[in-house]
Amino acid sequence: MKYMLLMQFSEQTDLPPIHTWPPEDVKAHIEFMQTTNNKLVADGVFVDAQGLAGPDQAKIVRAGDSAPVITDGPFPETKEFLIGYWIVDCEGPERAVELAAYISAAPGPGGTPLNMPIEVRQVMSGPPEEL
Repeated sequence: MKYMLLMQFSEQTDLPPIHTWPPEDVKAHIEFMQTTNNKLVADGVFVDAQGLAGPDQAKIVRAGDSAPVITDGPFPETKEFLIGYWIVDCEGPERAVELAAYISAAPGPGGTPLNMPIEVRQVMSGPPEEL
């Protein structure tokens, strides 16, 4: 079963943006993420993982009558936004939750675990292909 582990961030927390962290803390955080990806590969569950640009670079696109309607997003009232994700292929939801908890403890400033919320969602499959 495939699961998407969605790393959320909230500007409502007291956690400073990563670009303001001391360089050694950024390095430790990135190394944790690389080690995590390597561990997921070694465990045979890694499918994909990506970090995302900040919400200031996001666009919301909707179909328009004659052209797409594009607005900046997310909107200021958005409390949380997606900053990265993993797709894992594991035996069940318990393992996906275990992986999410591990990722949640990524080091932040001073090495303190971030305890960021990681949303776990099963990736739905389409109908079986006709043979």
